[in-house]
Amino acid sequence: MRDLVRRIDAATPPGRDRATDALRALAILGVVLGHWLVTALVADSGTVRAASPLRYLPHLAPVSWLFQTLAVFFVVGGQVAAPSYASARARGTTYGQWLGARTARLWRPVTAVLGVWAVAAGVMLVSGVSPPTVHALLKLVLSPLWFLLVLMALTAATPLVARLHPLWPLAVVLHIDLFRFALGGPAWLGWVNLAAGWLVPYCLGAAWSRGDLSGRGAAWVLLGGGSAATALLVLFGGYPASMVGVPGAPVSNLDPPTLAAVTFGLAQCGAALLLLGPLRRLCARPAVRAGVALANLSAVTVFLWHQTAMMAVTATGLLVGRPLAGLHTVPDHPGWVPARLAWLPAFAAALLVCWAAFRGHEQRARGRTEVVRQGRPTRRAEAGHV
Repeated sequence: MRDLVRRIDAATPPGRDRATDALRALAILGVVLGHWLVTALVADSGTVRAASPLRYLPHLAPVSWLFQTLAVFFVVGGQVAAPSYASARARGTTYGQWLGARTARLWRPVTAVLGVWAVAAGVMLVSGVSPPTVHALLKLVLSPLWFLLVLMALTAATPLVARLHPLWPLAVVLHIDLFRFALGGPAWLGWVNLAAGWLVPYCLGAAWSRGDLSGRGAAWVLLGGGSAATALLVLFGGYPASMVGVPGAPVSNLDPPTLAAVTFGLAQCGAALLLLGPLRRLCARPAVRAGVALANLSAVTVFLWHQTAMMAVTATGLLVGRPLAGLHTVPDHPGWVPARLAWLPAFAAALLVCWAAFRGHEQRARGRTEVVRQGRPTRRAEAGHV
């Protein structure tokens, strides 16, 4: 372990802020646990279908406040991408080279998951698995890809939006929601918020990288103002309390993003900034620093395969011959929650297997990215293989 810690420290670029990496790792953990807790695969009538405990137990909505951490991903993305592009330009790296290197980190792991599931879907259909079951499983696997598409689009637009004030996209979201909900505008117009809504934390991240959010005052304003605005929108504006989509609900805060989701994201960004100090002190410990580094080296892999891990455990449980509580049963009673919590270690073990099998796709992409960034192979180019 001590040797591993030393190797990671040697491969870490000087001055890298591990607190930012820790925020990314916490955001990934939130997404993974959130999906495992609010997504159930119910086995009945010869098929497997997705269900959500938030539909049957609406008082669990605060769970989504803890685990819907997407704004943290985007604020960290903006904080990293803006100075990365500026540094690349200073070194003479072209925009195409910079963008190609960054998108390779995302899409090489995606090709692995798409290839595996294309084969798996074909095998299931040929072996007699019902099309509704295959559709439900593929939807769970493919639905998280929207996040990577948006992140790639925002990364590509970094030269244009790096100095855009976050109030501009926030104003777009506000007017879109007013037109949709107050004036009866078409529902499709809400998809404008898919770009504008996540542009808000991304631009905040770019402002953070410039030092515009230095000091705890700005963080407290974001946390307090975002929390107050979200509470008012939920209590008096008719927005759902859940910050994730609920099957059957007339309005989703996330699909597409609403003003409530964006103000909630502002509160999350404020909380993230307030956590920087404690995280830096925590990451001063070599073992913690190494754990954060390893988590970030496989962040996309974990994101892409965590749903597969849950489905693998669910499918294995079917071999028992009867529905297992918290795994195959409808999440419509309070007892489902502790039963589900008991399955989390099994999901984590399956995810560990997926990580071991597919992490190389992401780490090789990161290694080549470092070669592009440095202009020559270095020990840091091997950081993805530590």
